Parts: sequence; C-alpha cells; structure tokens
Amino acid sequence: MKKIDLFRAFRDEDYFLSLTPSEQASLPSHPAALIEVSEDDLRAVAGATTEACTATGWCSPCRQTACF
Repeated sequence: MKKIDLFRAFRDEDYFLSLTPSEQASLPSHPAALIEVSEDDLRAVAGATTEACTATGWCSPCRQTACF
C-alpha cells in the first residue's frame, strides 16, 4: 500500500479521487468537517442580521453613523 499524503488528500480533490475506495475509507474525518446548525442557533448568532441596525437607525459596532 502506498503512503497517503493526508494533507493533500484533504486539499486536492483529484488526489483524493485517485485513491482507492479502501484508502479513502482509511482517512480520518476532515478536521473542518460539516456540522449541522439548528435554525434556532442560527437566529441567536449576534451580527447575523441587520435587524439591530434598522431598528435603532445606528450601525454597531461600526462607527456611529446612520444606516441607510
């Protein structure tokens, strides 16, 4: 069995696809793997919307200028 370049397998799709199915299966999960985030968690993220800006008329944490 050939030595697998782990970093290259994660970054280079052509290299990953050149590996045999058993070699692909032997790789650990990607360190930046996909995760699922609930709608409620997404709504709770600060700065994810412009609601605060439009409600107050001021952008924050940017300079104190009116939002247009």
